[in-house]
Amino acid sequence: MDRSAINPERMRRLDEYLQTRFIDTGKIAGAQVLIAHRGEVGHRSCLGLIDREKQIPVREDHIYRIYSMTKPITSIALLQLFERGLLRLDDPVHRYLPQFRNMRVYRSGMHPNFETVPAERPITVHDLLTHQSGLTYGFQMLNSLDAAYRELGLDNQGKTAEHTLEEWVDVLAGLPLLFSPGERWCYSVATDVIGYLVQVISGMPFEDYLKQHIFDPLGMVDTGFSVPEDKLDRFAPCYLHAGDGVEPILQEAAGSNSAYVGAVRRISGGGGLVSTVDDYHRFAGALAAGGRLDGVEVIGSRTLDFARQNHLPGNVGLAARSIGVFSDEVFHGLGFGLGVAPIISPQKMQVTCSMGEYSWEGMASTFFWIDPVKDLLAIFMTQLIPFSAYPFSRLTKPLIYAGVDE
Repeated sequence: MDRSAINPERMRRLDEYLQTRFIDTGKIAGAQVLIAHRGEVGHRSCLGLIDREKQIPVREDHIYRIYSMTKPITSIALLQLFERGLLRLDDPVHRYLPQFRNMRVYRSGMHPNFETVPAERPITVHDLLTHQSGLTYGFQMLNSLDAAYRELGLDNQGKTAEHTLEEWVDVLAGLPLLFSPGERWCYSVATDVIGYLVQVISGMPFEDYLKQHIFDPLGMVDTGFSVPEDKLDRFAPCYLHAGDGVEPILQEAAGSNSAYVGAVRRISGGGGLVSTVDDYHRFAGALAAGGRLDGVEVIGSRTLDFARQNHLPGNVGLAARSIGVFSDEVFHGLGFGLGVAPIISPQKMQVTCSMGEYSWEGMASTFFWIDPVKDLLAIFMTQLIPFSAYPFSRLTKPLIYAGVDE
């Protein structure tokens, strides 16, 4: 008897939903789905086209930009060092990165003439992991501090970046914070700083650390910060949302001019990785199994349990703490842990889910989530920017859960 209780007929409804609502209507070119239950893949599908212009169907081995789905991998890398006693979560970041000593907080003005006040306390490692550091993202366009991020190229990554990772940290630390550490929650470049922190503490380039301690042990053969020449035919084009019923605009087709081909100038632990569904399933499957897969432990089960708890003060949801994105009402049911977002109130989420389910998404509309209660995980890949165009995780959850017979 199969351990998985996934109902194939009901899962076909998921494929039909994606095909008729989003692919046939031109909202996305194609998609790839993987659902695993009790450690076994019970459903996978390749729908539509990976490249609409060349009429290339989606295949299982296609490589995707996973953008912010890089963040959980980077966070696990830092937690590996935490497990080895090489840092503490309450350590001030300036203990390892002196650039962040004596930070100041933005009050008014335009770059470079900011009015600032001293931060009330230093940034800690925990602040970085939980996006409570006071750092921000330029794309949020909240204020003139975000404008400075854009002006200085701090959101740029890959081979077209203006700075190496070390140079980038120096520039970033020279700007004020949006708020004193621990005061609020703001989605930010903090996980990129974590990547550099891993590099400094481990004594090896961040990309090499990930390869040696996560990718190679788990057999993630197609995951990295660039796409080799011999795999370019598997690299998915990325599309830009242009409104319902309007053909998306092709953005950065797979080719030698891509930011992901050739040497990468700035390695981004916050959003730089490319991967496949199968590779990401190796990572997510290890987490779903308590940190170990096929005899390889990437993180201890107790550390993982700690990381996937809500670490926001007072156990509040993101909406109560967030500045900028994730401040909408729907995020009251979602907390934030150490690199992942756990559900703290299924009722407030108003979608089928379980308490403690944890997840994250990527800018190109990719997502993964893991439900420890039902021993269920889902991975979804497409390439459409921005992720907010269609809330695929919320839209597909009722169909995924309805496809599991228990």
